[in-house]
Amino acid sequence: MKRLAKLETLIARNQECFSKIGKALKEIRDNRLYKQALFESFETYTRARWDMGKSHAYRLIKFYEVIYNLSPIGDTLPANESQARPLTQLDSIEQRQLWKEITESGMELTARNIKKFIDSQKTASVTKPDLTDQISNEYMAVVKAMLEQVRVAQHDHWQQTSRQAALLWHRVIHEKIVSKGADNG
Repeated sequence: MKRLAKLETLIARNQECFSKIGKALKEIRDNRLYKQALFESFETYTRARWDMGKSHAYRLIKFYEVIYNLSPIGDTLPANESQARPLTQLDSIEQRQLWKEITESGMELTARNIKKFIDSQKTASVTKPDLTDQISNEYMAVVKAMLEQVRVAQHDHWQQTSRQAALLWHRVIHEKIVSKGADNG
């Protein structure tokens, strides 16, 4: 029993090392520090220097990113990479929201339970109706009028309008609203 406790303590202490390794690898990758060691790519660097495959290096980086993102919201964090792995598929806001829900649920924090919880939340969100298709004709008319004003401003060479503002609105309106309008008729 003493040996088991000693080994479990060793494992618990070294779990934090995975996050530190991920942080170091992220900095090396993001700042291209591997080039200082005359490696052409990050993957070549991790293989030659650490005998680490590309996928393992990127998993460690993702683990660090999840831990870094979750650390401000509580004391309980994923204990290992396999617990953090399902969270890597989510954006930072979803990670925080779902992690808070998981820890508040009282369920045992195992990789399997975390994955099941996240999968059940994804299924629940998929079943929610997408109401963006219900844009009124009046709203679409206003949007089209605004787009016409953007077109006029383009022909005026942006003398009356900030080009940056007009381009931003044009992109947002086209991507978020007009493309929906084509489906609405």
